[in-house]
Amino acid sequence: MALEKAIEDYLSFLLIERGLASNTVVAYRRDLGQYRLAVGEEPLPADIERFVEDLTDLGLATATIARKIAAVRGLHRFLVAEGLRVDDPSVLIETPPQPDSLPKALDVDEMVRLLEAASNVGPTGTRDRALVEFMYGCGARVSEAVALDTHNLDLIDRTALITGKGNKQRMVPLGSFAVEALTQWLDDRIGWVGPEQPAVFVNRRGGRLTRQSIFTIVRNAGEEAGLEGHVSPHSLRHSAATHMVEGGADLRSIQEMLGHVSISTTQIYTRVSPQHLREIYIESHPRSR
Repeated sequence: MALEKAIEDYLSFLLIERGLASNTVVAYRRDLGQYRLAVGEEPLPADIERFVEDLTDLGLATATIARKIAAVRGLHRFLVAEGLRVDDPSVLIETPPQPDSLPKALDVDEMVRLLEAASNVGPTGTRDRALVEFMYGCGARVSEAVALDTHNLDLIDRTALITGKGNKQRMVPLGSFAVEALTQWLDDRIGWVGPEQPAVFVNRRGGRLTRQSIFTIVRNAGEEAGLEGHVSPHSLRHSAATHMVEGGADLRSIQEMLGHVSISTTQIYTRVSPQHLREIYIESHPRSR
């Protein structure tokens, strides 16, 4: 069934059988129309992840994002209950944290374990290590890693040209660890692809990695590292920003590196961890000892 028709059936169900207020149904119609435009007619879990990520990056109020996610969840539960769809691609959607809480970030030791584990997951270890080093090293979004082409890399100058939301490009620095991992991977990559393939990160058939593949790679590395909780590409981006703040980077620089349109989005990283606060206190307060 086409998603547009499915949405109309769901809205009728809410209005007639559930008796929701017309204003609520109007809001759901607007939210689900936005959803359909973003994900297409046959949404996959990765499409919904991207939709939620985009909502978060727009800086919308948490209550607004929660309502949109509720509309999407309700739609897919309705389709499964009515036998119009076998699976529910929205089942793993996570509601974004409240604005006053930091996103999930790994500490530095956990990040090192994750990077080392990425090298150990089967014959794709050099690719997976380069992918994780790149995403953590410059705080790249998963969609930006997917779109990265070899001509976007300058490993001599240690920079990468990243294409972000709205096809806006930004130049970001690459650290020595990322350069080393990418150099090793690009050597191995030669045996995987033909000369016509520009993508940096490819699968073993020579095709460009998908968002879902990258989610799987990062999750598997997290399991290999023995990290508790859900580790995702978002964890790498959040960890990069958090560690830069704790290292003394200013918000404008982090905003530029992450490609945030508004500084208010970057400000969520200004709250340091209790451990880092303790270290600052011991180093700077005359009565801390």
